[in-house]
Amino acid sequence: MIDVLVVDDDFRVAEINAAYVAKVPGFRVASRAHTAAQALSILERDHVDLVLLDHYLPDETGLTLVRRLRQRGHPADVIMVTAARDVSTVRTAMRYGALQYLVKPFSFSGLRSKLESYAALRRTLEGVGGGRGEAGQEQVDQIFAALRTAESGPTAGLPKGHSAPTADVIRHVLSAAEGPLSAHDVAARAGLSRSTAQRYLKYLEGAGRISLSLKYGDTGRPEHRYAWAGLRPEPLR
Repeated sequence: MIDVLVVDDDFRVAEINAAYVAKVPGFRVASRAHTAAQALSILERDHVDLVLLDHYLPDETGLTLVRRLRQRGHPADVIMVTAARDVSTVRTAMRYGALQYLVKPFSFSGLRSKLESYAALRRTLEGVGGGRGEAGQEQVDQIFAALRTAESGPTAGLPKGHSAPTADVIRHVLSAAEGPLSAHDVAARAGLSRSTAQRYLKYLEGAGRISLSLKYGDTGRPEHRYAWAGLRPEPLR
């Protein structure tokens, strides 16, 4: 599970954002804070993977807090969630290492896409030597592309005869899976016929949304196995 700290000076907005986070598989709300001081205290005391951070806080700005975290070497990642939309703030957020920037007001789907792209990035990083190994250029490119790939979404540019809700179901099945799945497994978990699942999997794989690997069994005929972008496929065997 990815532990999230929700930071917003508005108690009601913090609760809404926390409720959104709780609806996304693989994420849980570790705590809430309404000032930079509260957030810093929680980060120094508790385990937090990701901070959803408002910029307009009563004691200092969110970006000032990010800078202090980096100076102290705190490893928590940051997604800015704020009404601040001036370019200088956005640019500073990038300079301080914020991974994403979500402008208020936003919908649940808007936050969900940011969280899912973040989860894809973490899976990609863990796929490179457990997050501590060395990466070649191809793996570096994969790491930097992970956020963009996940954010592009499975429903972008669907061809005629393909349903966005169906593609979304398959996305949820693959992103929630612990490892690559066969077309049969995807169909069973999604409640679809195997032929329908195969049709969508073929499209999504061709569009770069999912990765394809082969698993060889006793019959000698390889089984196609699919994983959501950012999750390392099983090696050939």
